[in-house]
Amino acid sequence: MKYTQLGHTGLKVSRLVLGTMNFGPQTDEADSHAIMGASLDAGINFFDTTNAYGWGANKGRTEEIIGSWFAEGGERRGGAVRSAW
Repeated sequence: MKYTQLGHTGLKVSRLVLGTMNFGPQTDEADSHAIMGASLDAGINFFDTTNAYGWGANKGRTEEIIGSWFAEGGERRGGAVRSAW
């Protein structure tokens, strides 16, 4: 995986970003967790999300799914960078 520095922060992020917009409305929690785990294992450490993802009754569901994945522990929280635009 190739990485780049994020601005002047000193933070290194993968050049590939995992978009999470469909986590919840289209992709259930178990599959979303599997996708995030496989992405992190492949070296992707940059996840794109926002609390506006989802729609209708699913608004904010993406953030809940990502939060539950981080809560499972391991190297998840320290290994991933989350952007919330």
